[in-house]
Amino acid sequence: MHLDTTATLAETVGFDAFLKVDIRIGTVIEAEPYPEARKPSLKLRIDFGPVIGVKRSSAQIAALYTPEQLIGRQVAAVVNFPPRQIGKFTSEVLTLGFPSTEGEVVLVSPERAVPNGARLF
Repeated sequence: MHLDTTATLAETVGFDAFLKVDIRIGTVIEAEPYPEARKPSLKLRIDFGPVIGVKRSSAQIAALYTPEQLIGRQVAAVVNFPPRQIGKFTSEVLTLGFPSTEGEVVLVSPERAVPNGARLF
């Protein structure tokens, strides 16, 4: 699969709209396969620190990551979307990534360790 990087930009939004999306860093504390998902996925438990706590996420990342590789890794996620039912699993946050040239999800992580719960700005 070839990724089209020439797609048009999304419509312009104001800075206030951007601020409504709460993107935080958390550390993966549990990861396990989710074979019931339609695309290769993992079920994650992510610690976002004392204010947000531990949240669950179903992420289509099994093509590039094993559960063992994810434990202790910091990832970015949207924490203020409503929960979404993914099969029998409730995903509480949207773990963020970019598509590789093959279309597989590459996780968004900070260059250096930051406190769990730190907000993107």
